Amino acid sequence: MSDSDGPPHEPAGLDGLPPLLLICKGEVVSVQTYGAFVRLPGYKKEGLVHVSEMSASRVENASEIVDVGEQVWIKVIGREIQGEKIKLSFSMKAVNQGTGRDLDPNNVNAEQDARRRRNFRDHTGNRITLDAVLNTTCAKCGCRGHFTKDCFSAPGLQYALLPEEDNEEPRQQQAPSVAQQLDSEKKKKKKKEKKMKKKRKREKKDSASDSSSSSDECKSKKRRRDHTHDSEDKKKKKHKKHKSHRHS
Repeated sequence: MSDSDGPPHEPAGLDGLPPLLLICKGEVVSVQTYGAFVRLPGYKKEGLVHVSEMSASRVENASEIVDVGEQVWIKVIGREIQGEKIKLSFSMKAVNQGTGRDLDPNNVNAEQDARRRRNFRDHTGNRITLDAVLNTTCAKCGCRGHFTKDCFSAPGLQYALLPEEDNEEPRQQQAPSVAQQLDSEKKKKKKKEKKMKKKRKREKKDSASDSSSSSDECKSKKRRRDHTHDSEDKKKKKHKKHKSHRHS
């Protein structure tokens, strides 16, 4: 563990806090999605290790790197007073987690990170507007709101932008049309089902009639056969009788 002195002139109210650039081993007391809070031995104030300071690679959630109660090496990289609160910033990626060796002894990486944060910080608070684009007039169609190269209309035709209130009415009118389409589709399905049922009933009746007609034909054929057999038997008997008379 190495202890380096902070800057000679420090703002008032930072007494009793770990000095800047201190490398120490602390305990993780809380884990959030944006970072982990670490408590150093001998100090009451906890410091935040942001997800951007946990590893050299990108970290989406602090729970991927640390757990509550885990001992980690940190480096004090920031001490700020914001209103009535004191903010401590720690870094894990600046320290070797196995040996506690300072990986950024000249604080070059820390200064670069701080410079990036300052450059990307918007102090004006003004919203971005597109007035420069919306106020332009197209030389092709004469409409406002787009450039000539983005114009999609044919020469001589003009299109006007509708207000938002007018756009809401057609949407409300379209809703019942969709419901009507669904109702019509349901009705069509019901009609199809009814037609199919009628067809099935007809087919059943036709099959039943065919079977009955075939059975009647079979019965008539049997009767014809029986009748022919009877007539043949009678002829044979008569023939026998004639023969017997002749012999006598």
